[in-house]
Amino acid sequence: MTATHEAAEGQEVATLGGGCFWCLDAVYRELAGVSRVVCGYAGGQVPNPTYEQVCGKATGHAEVVQIAFDPQVVSYADLLRVFFAIHDPTTKDRQGADVGPQYRSIILYHSEAQRRTAEAVMREVGQAGVWDAPLVTELVPAAEFWPAEPEHQDYFARNPWSGYCRAVIAPKVAKFRKTFAGRLKRSPAA
Repeated sequence: MTATHEAAEGQEVATLGGGCFWCLDAVYRELAGVSRVVCGYAGGQVPNPTYEQVCGKATGHAEVVQIAFDPQVVSYADLLRVFFAIHDPTTKDRQGADVGPQYRSIILYHSEAQRRTAEAVMREVGQAGVWDAPLVTELVPAAEFWPAEPEHQDYFARNPWSGYCRAVIAPKVAKFRKTFAGRLKRSPAA
């Protein structure tokens, strides 16, 4: 696959990593203005890595989601505000019990405008005191994006009763729905 899945005309692409990609995938699928979410790997040096290779912590990749969105409905800044609300951007290479460089907080920007917006939102989040510690989120140019295996796509919707989904993903989705209630698609399945 190439560095970026093509977005439909009038749409933009964002690539974000904030822990397990299943969590971000579940949230962004419910955000109005998002037309597609693809779980994958980016930021490393091994071409076309597998999940097992990435979990082995030697590829340099982070688990990420690549999001196609309509900037007329949801801005890149608002995508990032959701991002900083649903994961802990203050823990290096860790989200809860998930530990390793593949779980790092990372924004891979696709343009200078996205870079500037990310810097501004990071300052905003830092100044607002949302978190008790400084942000450790990496901000780097978009790199080759490798889609994850099919079983990782839309994982939460397909496995809602698994222990990980109930204990980790469901609380993040519930927090998102409460915090951003006015930004949800009409139907979570939409």
